[in-house]
Amino acid sequence: MPERTILLIEDNEDDRMLTERAFRRSNLGNTLVSVSDGEAALRYLVGDDTHEPEPLPVLVLLDLKLPKIDGLEVLRRIRSTERTALLPVVILTSSSEQEDMTQGYTLGANSYVRKPVDSDEFFRAVRDLGLYWLLLNEAP
Repeated sequence: MPERTILLIEDNEDDRMLTERAFRRSNLGNTLVSVSDGEAALRYLVGDDTHEPEPLPVLVLLDLKLPKIDGLEVLRRIRSTERTALLPVVILTSSSEQEDMTQGYTLGANSYVRKPVDSDEFFRAVRDLGLYWLLLNEAP
């Protein structure tokens, strides 16, 4: 069976570490790959002039406030490429801006989750995301 990788696109080191810890503690058995900016995310997913794309992950967890290329532009490019158009993308962000949520869904996000501030709530939210998207959801 091929490896079922999750791509975490997150520039905040604390949030990245919390997410990694939550996935490890949930025993979902997936590899979590992290990149810290939008440019690296697109290189991973669709490649560029010097890099071939990596094998597609089963899920993308996408922060919106990213350096180099922001999360909404990353989402726009994911949805505009045949290779990644149907890839499940969950926006996992601290943004409570209604405009960010509206744009995220308009651009094709599968879900929009605000990061809880409390670390225990954050752990539960990430665990539940993993359980739903990796065990219950049926991807195309």
